[in-house]
Amino acid sequence: MNNKNKIKLFLVDDDAVFLKLLEIDFMDHADFEIETFATGELCLAALSRNPDVIILDYYLDGVDKNAINGIETLDKIKAFNPEIPVVMLSSQDKIDVAINCMHHKAFDYVVKSETAFLRLQKAINTMLHTRKIEKTLNWYMEKM
Repeated sequence: MNNKNKIKLFLVDDDAVFLKLLEIDFMDHADFEIETFATGELCLAALSRNPDVIILDYYLDGVDKNAINGIETLDKIKAFNPEIPVVMLSSQDKIDVAINCMHHKAFDYVVKSETAFLRLQKAINTMLHTRKIEKTLNWYMEKM
């Protein structure tokens, strides 16, 4: 498969070990073009490369204490292109944190746990399936 057919995935997490584990997991289980970023600022600077989906950590201050957090990054991604689906990822298992992310237009919220990799893959599959259905419906509506 050539790069034009691959899903472009941005992974954003300030935990270098977890970020590498995410990258390896996605490379092992699907055909992605993956770019990784340790801060929201680095991700935002690369948005012109048009990611298909972004997995974004909630805090993002482990590398740089002055770095913008995941919610601020999410808002800036949505301001750049509201169509980019963003899955928020965090060790926070509090419902108010998840609700806050959804209010900021996150596609989904996944808690870092032993099932996080599987849940992230399922979220991306759901997003891709939803996009496919939307494209099909739009095509049918144009034909009518």
